[in-house]
This record gives sequence, structure tokens and C-alpha cells, in this order.
Amino acid sequence: MHGPTRNELWFRLGFSLFGLAMLAVTVAVRGVSNAAALIEVVGIAGTFFGGTAVWTALKLWRSRE
Repeated sequence: MHGPTRNELWFRLGFSLFGLAMLAVTVAVRGVSNAAALIEVVGIAGTFFGGTAVWTALKLWRSRE
């Protein structure tokens, strides 16, 4: 098999979900002061962690078959 193992995929999924949760907590507690910060913090970090979570979940789903 080429690519990451199932254990590594589970780790990536957990790390991505943890990152999304920390992003949500940070925005909820600290807020976003301006639009540029919203794009930078939520847009870039959210896209990174969200994209990684979706990609990893799809890989795990496909590897079940």
C-alpha cells in the first residue's frame, strides 16, 4: 500500500478536528477585530484544518472497502 497508514490517517483526522476546535474556541473567546484578521485566521487556518479533515475522512472511508 502506498501513502499513509490507517493509524496515521486517524492521527491526522484527530489533529485536524482538534485544530478546528481550537480555532472556534479562540474566535469565540477573543473575537475577530477586523476583516483582514477574519480572512487570515479563519479563512486560512479553517481551510487548512477543514480541508485536511475532509481529505483524511474520505481516505479513511475509501480504505474501508
